[in-house]
Amino acid sequence: MSDVKKTRHGVRVRLEAEETALVRALMEQLIALIGDTPGDTGEGLASIGISENATKPDDPVLARLFPDAYRDDGEAAGEFRRYTEMGLRDGKREVAATVLGSLGDTGSDTRSEIVLDDKQAQAWLRALNDVRLALGTRLDIGEEWYEEAARLDPRDPRTPMFAAYDWLTMLQESLVRALW
Repeated sequence: MSDVKKTRHGVRVRLEAEETALVRALMEQLIALIGDTPGDTGEGLASIGISENATKPDDPVLARLFPDAYRDDGEAAGEFRRYTEMGLRDGKREVAATVLGSLGDTGSDTRSEIVLDDKQAQAWLRALNDVRLALGTRLDIGEEWYEEAARLDPRDPRTPMFAAYDWLTMLQESLVRALW
């Protein structure tokens, strides 16, 4: 089971081989999910971080990761998205890549011991939050999610996702406690 502790050198995160593999897979999936800003070619305004064609995503997970800034004003929300979405996507990809980089090249059968500096620990918190938001949206997590998960048949295909969500919650909480 994972272990997170503050040390003189930073925050030490110990992960079992299976936990390392899970974090790696989830971060890779997050990066793939975020992708590039739809409709942008990297030319024109996109070269300075302004999206010419930014619209609210149809995918509920992406809509949760990139919500409208103004719920009651579609025009203002679109304009805000136009100026911010590329940077937000870049930031989410960057923190997920930081997590992947800190995992190193350990094999899937090796326990990991990682020491994070403050910047890396903050990146882990942000990336874990993004993954939890994505999973929570897919699972339609609500106030009673823990009770719902406890009632699931072990053969239910959502069972591993609920378990991953629960474990990520504990990992994130451990990291927060170590930092503060």
